Amino acid sequence: MVFTSVVMFMLAALFFTLNLFSGLSVLSAILNPSVRLFLSTSLSLFLPVMSYLFSEAKNESAALAAISPNSSSYSQQGTELSLRARTILMWMLLVELLRKKVEAIMVNVGMQWYSGTIDRASRIAWLGYLVFYNLRSIGKKAIYGTLWVLAAAKLVQRVATNELFSRSFAYGKNAELLSSYMATLQQQQQQQQDDDDDDDDDDDDDEGAKVLKKCKYAVMGEEGLEMKLGPEGYHLELDTADSDTIVIVTVGDIWRLADAEKEDDGVLQQDPGVKRLCLSLALYKLLRRRFEDFPITQEETSNCRSLIFRGLRKELLQGAEAALLSSSSSSTQQIRTLLEQEDLKGTVVAVALFQVLEEEIQFLCEYYHSVIPVVLSSPFFFLANYILFPMVVWALCLLTVVLCGNGDLRYAYRSITTDNYIIASAGTLKLAGCLLTRIVKWPAALYTSVDLAITILLLLTFLYEEVWEFLVFVLSNWLMVSLVCEYAKRRRRCRGIVVLLGGLIRCMLWVRNKISRSNTLRFKQFSVLLAGLLGGMKNWSAAAAVPVEVKKSIIKYLVAHVDGHAAPLSNGWSTLHSEKHSQLYRSRLSLLAWRPCESKSVAEVILVWHIATSLLNTKKTRTTTTTTGQRRHRKVATTLSGYCAYLVALYPELLPDNKDGTKHVYEEMQEQLKKELGGCWSWRYHLSSLLGTRYVGKLLAEIAKGHHSAVQRGAELGEKLMEEEGAAWELLADLWTELMVCVAPSSGEVHVKAHKEALAQGGEFITHLWALCTHTGITRPPLAPWEAQADEEI
Repeated sequence: MVFTSVVMFMLAALFFTLNLFSGLSVLSAILNPSVRLFLSTSLSLFLPVMSYLFSEAKNESAALAAISPNSSSYSQQGTELSLRARTILMWMLLVELLRKKVEAIMVNVGMQWYSGTIDRASRIAWLGYLVFYNLRSIGKKAIYGTLWVLAAAKLVQRVATNELFSRSFAYGKNAELLSSYMATLQQQQQQQQDDDDDDDDDDDDDEGAKVLKKCKYAVMGEEGLEMKLGPEGYHLELDTADSDTIVIVTVGDIWRLADAEKEDDGVLQQDPGVKRLCLSLALYKLLRRRFEDFPITQEETSNCRSLIFRGLRKELLQGAEAALLSSSSSSTQQIRTLLEQEDLKGTVVAVALFQVLEEEIQFLCEYYHSVIPVVLSSPFFFLANYILFPMVVWALCLLTVVLCGNGDLRYAYRSITTDNYIIASAGTLKLAGCLLTRIVKWPAALYTSVDLAITILLLLTFLYEEVWEFLVFVLSNWLMVSLVCEYAKRRRRCRGIVVLLGGLIRCMLWVRNKISRSNTLRFKQFSVLLAGLLGGMKNWSAAAAVPVEVKKSIIKYLVAHVDGHAAPLSNGWSTLHSEKHSQLYRSRLSLLAWRPCESKSVAEVILVWHIATSLLNTKKTRTTTTTTGQRRHRKVATTLSGYCAYLVALYPELLPDNKDGTKHVYEEMQEQLKKELGGCWSWRYHLSSLLGTRYVGKLLAEIAKGHHSAVQRGAELGEKLMEEEGAAWELLADLWTELMVCVAPSSGEVHVKAHKEALAQGGEFITHLWALCTHTGITRPPLAPWEAQADEEI
């Protein structure tokens, strides 16, 4: 009894904490997979163990009734369950109601889903047997029967949700439908290519908005198009006879609507992020096809590259420039702060572009790993799920109470309060006071107090979970986009509905801005040197927000790469040989006995430069003051270095190299690091000795023999960089930016699967870059730059 109470208290506390601290503070429909695995494993054993304990408590009460048939546990209808047995039965019902917190929505229905449904249906049937076969009093049977009906209704709701997911062209079959839609769209764009060429002479100031207004990427409504199934898939009819009827809402429709509302201050003018949220949903639908083995054509990537870098980026630049001009007090101030304004515009663009990517990845995470049907968020689903469904459930509960009372509703209602003292007027408070006064003198009072606390905690957790699910649904990005699309569809026809939708959108925006939403893009940091000094222990920091400097550096590099102003994508080789850093490379790094970045192994290059960056970061700056630019370069270099080392150590499957090969390189580096650095007690001495004259001489001798490791090369590279510390940080910032972009593109099915699995953790930073590279067609060249250079020389 004591052990059972302790275990149940821990489980109830875990559920309550999970809801309390990961509910309103995050407003996420995703549960941490580690917590989900622990809870699912624990709950799989819950019903058998509790059923055994229930049977033991039931037999104990029957034995007591046989010894003392005149006791209070004996009634005319037979032996009533003991308090302990009823408490265990209540726990079983409440935990079954909380189980949905652990189960993810199965978007791809298969044998696993059907077997899980059968297992849960059998649990519900077993609980129904325990309730209606063992309970005797009318009031107790009505209360427990109502909870059982609620659990059964939740199961039916879950099954209906998954069936809707799997059969709907808006959800489960959307990837296949969207592939046909994009193929048809590309055919139409080829036919209209001449007209588009004629429009290129328009004013370049509005080029960004013009590209976005022409975008026909589907946001919502593609399932309503006329379609015919053929041997090559679905043939869609995109043109509608009635121009006033909008079947499908596209990105261009949203941008044109926002432009039309400039004068009357419409809902899309209240928050510019709403229309970018619609773009994120459209990009999410395009990227989903990659996870479900549907091809993405080169024409589509070219179009998407123009949309993001030529359309969205230029519109953001124009908006930031207009905001700065309107806030400038004078032309002199404007000229004096021109550099600051350019830097601010770059910040605005980088933050907004990464916000689009972050919301796109969030859509993907919630689609594949959601624990509530948030993907179905729409006005219709709100009506069905939160208005009609509760009405049906309460009607079934009322019917259960009537059946428990043999058709006499008044008698059944009176029995609920007379047979269940705890729910009577102030019954809980009186019972708690009675138990507290006897808790020291009477051991049974202590056990009963614990059982009562567990029951109340589980009940509060269930109520809190229902409220949490409702808030996640109402404040979700899915419902916001759905309302905006309904607003766009009905704007020309239904004035009353449009006003209502506009009011709802404004209210949601106000609430969303008031509630803290943890949407900041984050990544973790790892220190190879610190992990080696601690004896190989895993050492990584808590997830920290990605610095704005990192976002700006990556966007700047991608823009230069897309425009053709940057060298071919490489693992840092192009940065070293660029005109900007050629002087430092020739004066210092060319003296190395080996060539940095000329390696087939990306993991090896990452570890060498990470060690060099870490050693340079441990050295104090020579000058008393550092410029803002140097601090920015240092921030970019150190954070990207730590994150790339984190990927090598903990997520090698996300890197382009073979997973086992990356692990082998990292393990070799660890062994060499332990050999060179030893224990953590002498780490300062060893870090300084790595760059000492005696060590460097020994290192060069080892390199001459061909025996040099990543640790030794990183130490020598760090020693060379320290001689030019000012220029070194700028070099490292550019190199790590190129290296970060280089490892992002992946087309292999193994890497795509790894990114899909990483979505369970909310998606890694490299997953955001992978999504951007997949959309825009950014890939690594088949030959490394030094190999291509050698071929040209030959």
